[in-house]
Amino acid sequence: ALDPRPEVSESGYIRSRHLDDKAGVACILAALKALRDAGTTPAQRTTIMISNYEEVSHGAVAGLPPDLAELVAIDMAVVGEGQASDEHHVTVCTLDSGGPYDPALTSRLRHLGETLNLPLRVDTYPHYRSDGQHVWRTPLDVRVALLGPGIDASHNLERTHLDALVATSQLLIEYLRS
Repeated sequence: ALDPRPEVSESGYIRSRHLDDKAGVACILAALKALRDAGTTPAQRTTIMISNYEEVSHGAVAGLPPDLAELVAIDMAVVGEGQASDEHHVTVCTLDSGGPYDPALTSRLRHLGETLNLPLRVDTYPHYRSDGQHVWRTPLDVRVALLGPGIDASHNLERTHLDALVATSQLLIEYLRS
């Protein structure tokens, strides 16, 4: 949105138009900055891809390295009735409308979050898809996982909390260092 009308409350809530996926990009950039400021680098060769193609159903498939082994999609964690996600937690998604995410990579992310004692939730999204799902349609043999901050509402005026953004960034930092 050209004018997202962001509001940050004293209690840490962030309300803005189209936080999906601005919040995810902010978490990625915060994680990369934290690594740089600490003088460390990711444990593996890392490619950061920011795609705006999710909404047109071909996601992050163009430009992926041919030797890619793992893809961790950072996307909003839907907050709503019947969902475990909330605005104060990072959420690891185990399954969306395209099927299950890689169990080993998903478990690794959960373990990293639990080891750090992060506010973490695990959820499924039967009516939702992420950029990671689109990689399954390519000939690449890639383990795919999905995580992100809890965000209430989608595709309009959305709300999250700094807690979820910090936890998402911290989980991403730990993943990149592992």
